Amino acid sequence: MTPPPHIPQRYFGIIGRPLGHSFSAQFFNDKFRSEQIDARYLKFELPDIGDLMEVLAEYPRLAGFNVTIPYKQDVMVYLDETAPEAAAIGAVNVVKVTQTPDGPFLAGHNTDVVGFCRSISPLLAGRSKALVLGTGGASKAVVYGLRSLGVEPVLVSRTPTEGMLGYSDLTPEVMAAHTVIVNATPVGTYPDVDACPPIPYDLLTPAHLCYDLVYNPEKTLFLSKAEARGAVIKNGLEMLHIQAVEAWRIWNDSH
Repeated sequence: MTPPPHIPQRYFGIIGRPLGHSFSAQFFNDKFRSEQIDARYLKFELPDIGDLMEVLAEYPRLAGFNVTIPYKQDVMVYLDETAPEAAAIGAVNVVKVTQTPDGPFLAGHNTDVVGFCRSISPLLAGRSKALVLGTGGASKAVVYGLRSLGVEPVLVSRTPTEGMLGYSDLTPEVMAAHTVIVNATPVGTYPDVDACPPIPYDLLTPAHLCYDLVYNPEKTLFLSKAEARGAVIKNGLEMLHIQAVEAWRIWNDSH
């Protein structure tokens, strides 16, 4: 007889859409194998955030999950508790699940900030103004993180509202004044590797630092074009490693 499949002691996962590019499943499942942790990490590609309730019902051993595009803000209405920093940012990318007699208790956190800050801070070198491309949940963490590092951010959007810039507003004066540019959009993510945010790349200089939260591909078209102009470049892989380690700490914190 074939033995029944092993049921892990704990499940973890990631919710979002799409998840083909996700690094988290491989990172955590490799960790579980190498450290002999009886757990499994799954991808939950949800057509709608409301489907989260079905995931929680189907996986009573779910102990925590990551949240990615497009649900970092939408997930917050389902939480029983939100950490102060995540509430201040207005976005959550890590949820700790505690199983109780009354059902799962969901606590939301944001580890994007610590991942972003630790990975970009060594490169800032006195740069004090930034353009943040995009207005979603990831950009909220970037804006919060930049301000904590003493860098003043301005959001750039295809559909700008008050206090934001549109891509057509990126004049030579604006580009010269803002020497940090962060792509917080998914533009350029595999498989759409021929896409990049529509900034005036010819105005980039060696004085600029261009940081892309995208990590697949390793060097996006945004970063390639910036590098060709002599700018300092960095992708989001180190940020992801740092936030994944922080997520594991949160999921295993007894408090």
